[in-house]
Amino acid sequence: MGQVNLSIRIDEDIKKEAETLFAKLGLTLSAATNVFYRQALRTQGIPFPLSAVDIDPKKQARKELKEVFKAMQEQSVINGTDDMPLDEINSIIQECRQKAVV
Repeated sequence: MGQVNLSIRIDEDIKKEAETLFAKLGLTLSAATNVFYRQALRTQGIPFPLSAVDIDPKKQARKELKEVFKAMQEQSVINGTDDMPLDEINSIIQECRQKAVV
């Protein structure tokens, strides 16, 4: 079976992040794209869930923060770690906020 070239347009930052991720997995962008197509053919669809739901970044951040606080509360109950340092809590909150920035 012969090979063909495929040209696509993608955001430069996304391409760089994807190259870094795929390199950790031992893949090139070309190999990863081939994996995507093969899996799509195997499943006869997009090989991951798609949603038409509009996600508000701030709403998503609030949801993630609630999940973090809930997990922290559960961890405190389980391990008796209710004396978690404030800087660690703030670090977790900052991490969630950065994820929400699009």
